[in-house]
Amino acid sequence: MARSGSGSITYNPGAMKELTLARGEHAARRAARPAQVPRPALRATRRHWFLITLLFVGLYAGLPWLAPAFMRIGWTNPARAIYTFYSTQCHQMAQRSYFVFGPKLMYSPAELQAAGVTLQPLALRAFLGTPNLGWKVAWSDRMAAMYTGLFAFMIVARLLRHRLRPLPAWAFVVLLLPLALDGTTHLLSDLAGFGFGFRDTNLWLATLTGSRLGPGFYAGDAWGSFNAWMRLLSGVLFGLGIAWLAVPRLDGSFEGDLLPAPPAPAASAASVKG
Repeated sequence: MARSGSGSITYNPGAMKELTLARGEHAARRAARPAQVPRPALRATRRHWFLITLLFVGLYAGLPWLAPAFMRIGWTNPARAIYTFYSTQCHQMAQRSYFVFGPKLMYSPAELQAAGVTLQPLALRAFLGTPNLGWKVAWSDRMAAMYTGLFAFMIVARLLRHRLRPLPAWAFVVLLLPLALDGTTHLLSDLAGFGFGFRDTNLWLATLTGSRLGPGFYAGDAWGSFNAWMRLLSGVLFGLGIAWLAVPRLDGSFEGDLLPAPPAPAASAASVKG
C-alpha cells in the first residue's frame, strides 16, 4: 500500500510481495540461528565444569553400588530398576561380579551352583543374590573398577592440576591395551562354552610360571584369581587413562576461557594527531 499525492491510500501488489518475502527471510535466519546461552550461565558452567562432571560420573559410578544396598533394606523396586538400567551396558554375570552384605566378595561357579543357581549365562546374569550370599553389584567387577577408578582419579588429577601435564595420546593407548587384550581373550574363551575356555583354566599361564601360585590362582574367576586381578587392574588403568587424558586438558581450556581479555593497545600519538 502507498499514499498518493491526493492523500488517498493505494494498494501496490509488488511492494507487498517484496515486504512479505523480506519478513520470511528474516524469520528463517532467526530460526536457523543457534540458541544463545546467557553469558552468566555459560561462565558459571565453565567455572564449575569439574564439579558438574564429577557429580555426573559419581552418580553413574555409584548407582550400581546402591542396588545391593536397596535390596538389603527391602527397596526391591528401585534396586531392580538400577539392575535393569545397567544390564544394557554390562553382562552382570554373577561369577564375575562383586557381592556385598555377604560373607564373600565373589563366588565361584561351584558355590553359586550350590546356592541353586543354574550355570547358564542367562541364569547367572539374572541372579541378584540372597540374604545369605549377599547382593550383587549392578555391574561386573571390571566395570566397577573402570568407573569407580575414573571417579577417584578425576579427583586426584584435579588436586594435581598445577603439576600434572596432560597424558600423551600414545600413553593413553598403552593404558587401554590391557583392557582390550583381557576383554578380547575373555570373549574368545567364552565361545568355547561355559567353563571350557582357555581363560577358565589358564593352563598357558600355569605352564609359564611352573604352577607356583596354586590352582586357585589360575582357574576360575573368584576373588584372588588371575582373571579377577586382570579385570580389576585393566579397569583401574582405564579410569586412570581417561582422567589423566581429559582433566588437565579441560582444566587448561576452561581456565583460558575465563581469563580476562587483554586491554586494547593505546592509540599512538601520530594516530591521535591524524
